[in-house]
Amino acid sequence: MSATGATTLPELETPALLIDLDALEANLAEMAAVAARAGVRLRPHTKTHKSPEIARMQLEAGAAGITCAKLGEAEVMADAGLDDLLVAYPLVGEGKLRRLRDLMERARVRASLDSVEVAEGLGRIGRERGRDVEVLVEVDTGLHRLGRPPGRPTAELVGRVARVPGVEVVGLLTHAGHAYRAGAPEERRRVAEREVLDLVETAELCRRDGMAIGEISVGSTPTARTGAFVDGVTELRPGTYALNDTTMMRLGIATEATAAARVLVTVVARPADDRFVVDAGSKCFTTDNMGSVPDWLVVAGRPDLHMDFLSEEHGVGHPADGDGVRIGDRLQVIPSHACTCVNMFDVAYGVRDGQVERQFQIAGRGKVR
Repeated sequence: MSATGATTLPELETPALLIDLDALEANLAEMAAVAARAGVRLRPHTKTHKSPEIARMQLEAGAAGITCAKLGEAEVMADAGLDDLLVAYPLVGEGKLRRLRDLMERARVRASLDSVEVAEGLGRIGRERGRDVEVLVEVDTGLHRLGRPPGRPTAELVGRVARVPGVEVVGLLTHAGHAYRAGAPEERRRVAEREVLDLVETAELCRRDGMAIGEISVGSTPTARTGAFVDGVTELRPGTYALNDTTMMRLGIATEATAAARVLVTVVARPADDRFVVDAGSKCFTTDNMGSVPDWLVVAGRPDLHMDFLSEEHGVGHPADGDGVRIGDRLQVIPSHACTCVNMFDVAYGVRDGQVERQFQIAGRGKVR
């Protein structure tokens, strides 16, 4: 029974975030099996679910540690007893450095960076603690977000970071987020292979310069199943795979059956034959991909229903045949982006066979600092 007393879906007030437990467990097991077959470590990104309970399920399924998007998320995970953390974000400012120092007193923490300036801040912590801060240098393998280009530009940066007292460069890291824009499986495969090869070739340059690089850490759910098997990779950091969403479905990475995250909604209006309205809008789903791709939101089990647009508290869609949906009907809608959707809710309900088995506290919600 959930803390609200609800034991079945009809008893839940809407909108409510659901997590299909069968799908979640299968997704965690499948990615852990990929990593095991490839002989690499799995360090999943918790920004997707922001739940220490689901992170613990990932560890129980075979993950070696976890990745966090921000320091606040890492603090939540450490509070729950998780003690092998990668903060995949540059940490800038005295406040964050103080918090990192405190966090390192109770957990093993690595951090990523792409500048000497960030390394110098981390180095002060390392010198104060008498133990180097382990860092991974981020490489831009095509997303054009953080990192320098692979090859000599990154190798030169690694050399400069390695000379900062108080830090130890333990690896290279990248996120091939541009794989989300790949138009076909073959293109995604090429992105995944290039993601790893760029890091491996850069690591070799570093070794020639006298700097040993032990960790080759790659991420991205679309590329993980390919990148895991490219020679040289040591660590995978996918996140979305745990819950999946319509973006993963569109890419052919997931199906409706493996989309574990859904928002339970109620039809609250039928103002016209060609329109219905549900009680969840952009404050539940966010507007990622709205109007830019077909079926950007999917009504699970109802191919006759299509979502058109969102305002803050309303979701507006249309039935394909002008009928088939009435005020009071309950629908399960798969979000276009699971990570941002989950961050809208305080709690998720773990369901199996229409029954509420457990609650997941979204303890990392809003931890963006």
